[in-house]
Amino acid sequence: MAKIKYGSNKLVVDLEKFEDDIQEWVKKGIAKTTLIIYNNAVALAPVDLGYLRESIDFKFTDGGYSSVISVGAEYAIYVEFGTGIYAKGPGGSRAKKIPWSFKGDDGQWYTTYGQQAQPFWFPAVDQGEKFFRKYFG
Repeated sequence: MAKIKYGSNKLVVDLEKFEDDIQEWVKKGIAKTTLIIYNNAVALAPVDLGYLRESIDFKFTDGGYSSVISVGAEYAIYVEFGTGIYAKGPGGSRAKKIPWSFKGDDGQWYTTYGQQAQPFWFPAVDQGEKFFRKYFG
């Protein structure tokens, strides 16, 4: 809140209203940015059983001046960056052997070279950043 020692009562009232308006404008920008990132991440997340998409969540903190968007699916990083020969991002593939084989839930053996990346998080963050820069810029 602005502290005024000298001035008219009307000036004090106007400044307090201006401060309240600015605070609401900032909170609105944070909320809109958060929802843009959240909605884009949910829309871009690939769906098999739907757990990845359902694990994306958000909450507002600091009275609406901050927010946290989280992805709870432990395998989300592999979807975002890919695996095996298709791995992108920091470090690339960390597979010890490519291709590798695994036994599926159906009891059959499968061989894979990895999974291609299906980015959903960083494209959503990029959209949020564009909005944020335009709103607050």
